[in-house]
Amino acid sequence: MIYLKTLLNVIDNSGAQVVECIKVLRHGPRNFGKVGDKITVVVKEARPLSSAITGQSSSNRVKRRDICRAVIVRTKAPYRRPDGSVVRFDDNACVLINQNGEPLGTRISSVVAKELKDLQFNKIATLAPKTF
Repeated sequence: MIYLKTLLNVIDNSGAQVVECIKVLRHGPRNFGKVGDKITVVVKEARPLSSAITGQSSSNRVKRRDICRAVIVRTKAPYRRPDGSVVRFDDNACVLINQNGEPLGTRISSVVAKELKDLQFNKIATLAPKTF
C-alpha cells in the first residue's frame, strides 16, 4: 500500500531514480494506492543529464524536484488476486506517465504486475521484460 510520503523506485529510463508520493489519485474513501493506481510524485533523486543525449529522450528527461504523475507497478504489501493467490514484491516501484497515461520513458527495466494489462496500461505491460 502506497501512502503519502512513501518512497518508490522508478523502473523506466525517464531520468528519475527515486520519487516520493504526494497524492494518490483515486476515487473513493481509501487514502492508499495499490498496483495500477495513478499517483502524483515529486522526484527525489535523478540521474545526471549528460550532453550526449539528444532528441526526444532529452526532452522527456525529468530533473530533481519535478512533479510528475506515475502508475504503481509493484508494491511490497501483499495483495490478493481474484484467483485466490497472494502476490508480494520486494520493493515499491512505479513508472512515470504523462497526462494521457503513456509512459515517459522508452524502456522498463524489470518485472511489473500483470494487473496492469487488465487496467488498460497495455503499453507499460508490453515494454516490461516480464509480467508477474
